[in-house]
Amino acid sequence: MNAAVADPLAAYRIETEPFYRPAGNEVALYRQAYSHRMPLILKGPTGCGKTRFVEHMAWSLGRPLVTLACNEDMTASDLVGRYLLDADGTAWHDGPLTLAVRHGAICYLDEVVEARQDTTVVIHPLTDARRVLPLDKKGELVRAHPDFQLVVSYNPGYQSSAKDMKPSTRQRFAALEFDYPDRALEAEIVSHEAQVGLDLAARLVTIARCSRELKQRGLDEGVSTRMLIYAGVLIRDGVTPRESCEMTMTRALTDDPDMASALRGFVEAQFG
Repeated sequence: MNAAVADPLAAYRIETEPFYRPAGNEVALYRQAYSHRMPLILKGPTGCGKTRFVEHMAWSLGRPLVTLACNEDMTASDLVGRYLLDADGTAWHDGPLTLAVRHGAICYLDEVVEARQDTTVVIHPLTDARRVLPLDKKGELVRAHPDFQLVVSYNPGYQSSAKDMKPSTRQRFAALEFDYPDRALEAEIVSHEAQVGLDLAARLVTIARCSRELKQRGLDEGVSTRMLIYAGVLIRDGVTPRESCEMTMTRALTDDPDMASALRGFVEAQFG
């Protein structure tokens, strides 16, 4: 018997500990939620560590993690599965959500509000006392494995009302709120992930914190922790700080000349 048959979730197991530094009591709260297999929403700005947090929790709990990046073209069949032709004819193939439900993984739907509401409605029976997934095309009702948990995330800062989560969906979840870490913790994270000194990391964090003051005043979002790590990696590899920040922050964040000039001013204040 090959490994894929023996362990259908082998590809989703996290073997090494993902680096994560708690900013509060989110680890303890998640563990409590998981003990009841409670569905969770993770809310927070892009690049603040929501996905890394889920990876860390899946590793610490010893559970596989099935992750889907949601988008407006995703259909219910992309989640639950479909019939496909193979060498023996037509056969049913479980989608990633069904795989997690059957075999007891944590299923993480990243940026869930990017998916159409007629697609995400399939999760409703999984997020109440029923804990079932109907496969209408197959005529099967899949009862969730005892270890299955559903986690979704989204950024409430820039969603239009058309893409907001319906109350009938939102009220099925508990929620954890995330934000960028405080200055010292964010510098520690950037230093570790980019493998640069704390002084350089602290300068990058200062740029980010200045940019975040421009949110809703010309920028939809400020510089994320992820962007700081990108900048640190380039600087570590010999790219000048100005060029690194221009590439990973200024050009990535805005096309507006005034906003770009403001961001360059923040960089110049740190690196001259």
